[in-house]
Formats: sequence, structure tokens, C-alpha cells
Amino acid sequence: MSNLVSVQWLSENLDQPNLIILDASQSVIEEYKDKYIPGTRKFDIKNNFSDTSGPFPNTFPTVEKFQEQSRNLGINQNSKIIVYDNKGMFASPRVWWMFKTMGHQDVYVLDGGLPEWKKNNYPIVSDLINNTATGDFNTVFNPAAVKDYQFVISNIQSPKSQIIDARSAGRFNGSTPEPRQGLKSGSIPGSKNLPFGDILRDGKMKSKEELVSEFNKLDLGDEELTFSCGSGITACIILMAAEEAGLTNEKSVYDGSWTEWAELQGLKD
Repeated sequence: MSNLVSVQWLSENLDQPNLIILDASQSVIEEYKDKYIPGTRKFDIKNNFSDTSGPFPNTFPTVEKFQEQSRNLGINQNSKIIVYDNKGMFASPRVWWMFKTMGHQDVYVLDGGLPEWKKNNYPIVSDLINNTATGDFNTVFNPAAVKDYQFVISNIQSPKSQIIDARSAGRFNGSTPEPRQGLKSGSIPGSKNLPFGDILRDGKMKSKEELVSEFNKLDLGDEELTFSCGSGITACIILMAAEEAGLTNEKSVYDGSWTEWAELQGLKD
């Protein structure tokens, strides 16, 4: 079963009683400013759903914080969650992965996001839902889904997991500067590159056949796959693509990604 839903499906199911719609947009795009799908609640990755006490951006929050903030959004155990963003597909797979990692399986990404919704002339509202009854969401954390710096160090010394980097080819091979000031570009030893843009078309996920073709280029075995990027966001796009392609390998995300790796390795400009 796909982890994606179409805008057509969402339009026909807006009145489902257990439906929760989350906007995971990370930046303001003028065209979509104050424009939301009806019934949307804001999923604030950078603040409410990150460990803001940590030194790196978008760090996975504590189980307690995730549960509390999910309940504050009115999310229940029986909620069907649909996540979208204003870039088509950028941060929404991160939210999908976070809920999966916290034990909630009934969660999906809106293919094409808000741009696709607007393109199809579906209704737009100017307000989010803010006043909701507290939900009864409970977390069941899967620690194997989140990898840290020490795991990557040990994996280089004794490879057990193939790291796949979602950044652009230039950032991966060191020919293009990192957008984060003070850090060099480059790659984790032994990692392979699949830029997240290669598995998208117009903000939507490519077909299963096309995704299979992209992953075949990497010549993967049956080892675990650990996805990385700049700060743990776009890694989740290619993790979702691996799911859509039917890859049965165990999958995880290196949460600190290149930002943490480069900082702790002293790869400074």
C-alpha cells in the first residue's frame, strides 16, 4: 500500500471524522502565504517537534515531547494523518517518518502538496485550526529507525548499513559549497548519493517503476539502508521513495546528517 494520497482522494475525504491534516511547511512562499487546505493544523518541526536544546537543527525530539505536542494538536490513536507542505514535497516526508517511528502507521503524505491542491482548484482557507480538544495519542518509539554519530563511526569501521545521501551531487562530491556557513561540503566515507530531486517530478513522487530504476543505479544489496542529507529533512524523501519502490531493506535516518558529521569531524571552511 502506498504512503501517498492524491489531492483527489483528500478532496473526497475531507469530512472523514478521524482525519487530521497537517501543514509541515518550513518557509514562507509568497504565493501560498496564509493559504491552507480546509481543516489544517500546523506541525512545527523546528520548534514543537524538535529537540531545541541540542546543537543541531531538526533534532528528533524526546518521546515525551512528541507525545505531548501531538496531543496538543488533537491527534488521537485512531487518527488518519495526512501531511503536506508548500513546496510540493519537502518536509512532509519527515513528518510521515516521525509518526511511523513513533508507532503510528495510519499516516500519509499528500502527493504534490499545497501546489497540487491549488492547481486543481480545490478550496483554500486563510486560517489554521488552533483550538482543538487534547488528543489521546501514545508513542511507541522504534529506536532502530534513528541513527546517531556513533553509529556512523562504527559503521565505517565495520559496515552493516549502506548510507544514502539525499543532497545534491555537488554537495556530495565537494564541488559545491554547503549552504550552512562554516561547513565544508563532501560525503561520509562509504556513502552513496541519490539527490532527492532525482526521485521527484513537479513536486510529486515519480512512478514506482522510475523509483526502482533510480535505486537500481546504486547497486544495493539486502543490507540496512541509512538515509542522510543536510539536517535530516530530505533524507526522509528518499526513505519514502525506497518504501514506494518496494525495497524491503531495514531503513533508518541518520538524524544529525551532514551538519552533525561535518561539525564533529572538524570539516570547517
